[in-house]
Amino acid sequence: MPDEPAQEPEEIVDAVVEPIVEPIVEPDPVVDPAPATTPAAAPVEPVDTGYTAGGVPTFDSVREKIETRYGTAIGAAELDAETPEGRSVEEQYEARQKAAAERLAQIRESMRKPESQ
Repeated sequence: MPDEPAQEPEEIVDAVVEPIVEPIVEPDPVVDPAPATTPAAAPVEPVDTGYTAGGVPTFDSVREKIETRYGTAIGAAELDAETPEGRSVEEQYEARQKAAAERLAQIRESMRKPESQ
């Protein structure tokens, strides 16, 4: 742009790039384990994934999943009951239940009274 002052060119620095020389490290000599004097390794048992080879969940995996979900639900309910909001909701529910029981008692009492005419 013509309104901007001309910028001076930056000073050129001369440099040489040299390769990095890494030291040569020789690997440690490999020691063979004692041949044929060690007992044969125990067969590796397959990892229990909770599914059969056909992809069907095992009884134990299903039971574990159900128990985990049940425990989580119970814990969440306990934690919810401990909060002020949870107690407030519980108190409101109890008040509604009490009012409903009173209203039901009124309706039943009104049905028992014989109408006099």
